[in-house]
Amino acid sequence: MLELLQKPWPWYVAGPLIGLTVPALLLAGNKVLGISSALRHICAACVPAGIPFLSYNWRAERWNLVFVLGIALGGFIGYRLMGHPAAVAISPETVRDLKAQMRLTDFTGLLPRELFALENLGTWRGWVFMVLGGFLVGFGTRYAGGCTSGHAISGLSNLQWVSLVAVVGFFAGGLVMTWLIYPLLF
Repeated sequence: MLELLQKPWPWYVAGPLIGLTVPALLLAGNKVLGISSALRHICAACVPAGIPFLSYNWRAERWNLVFVLGIALGGFIGYRLMGHPAAVAISPETVRDLKAQMRLTDFTGLLPRELFALENLGTWRGWVFMVLGGFLVGFGTRYAGGCTSGHAISGLSNLQWVSLVAVVGFFAGGLVMTWLIYPLLF
């Protein structure tokens, strides 16, 4: 059984399993699958400051908090139980394209160490980036009416037009960044 969990599942198995959680939650109690809404529930529980956006019965959404806690706990247990691969498997074609387009031989410099190094968590600069980044992600999520995966999984499953527009925008932005902007940086 552990061998089954240690290997990546093919898209045609994992995708439908994720997709089937949406109707299962709707049937189980008219619940919507979402992660970014859990942050709102946590803020409503921890910051009872009379802010209208946070003034609602967050206890009715406890299942969502348990769901998010389960994801974090499952990730931690999975990492501890199964470890992690030494390197992320990237297709040889992608490596070839990155080397050709960006003239890179070592991919460790793709993430700036000033932002993503663990030793920066204890510095004021690291905290500023985390708080600012968290604010921007939270603002973007609220402005878009949900996160990327929430729109792609729940919104599209519920045939929401706004989710289709959001997902097309996410993909278009990713393509523009990958093919037009990112190569200019290197």
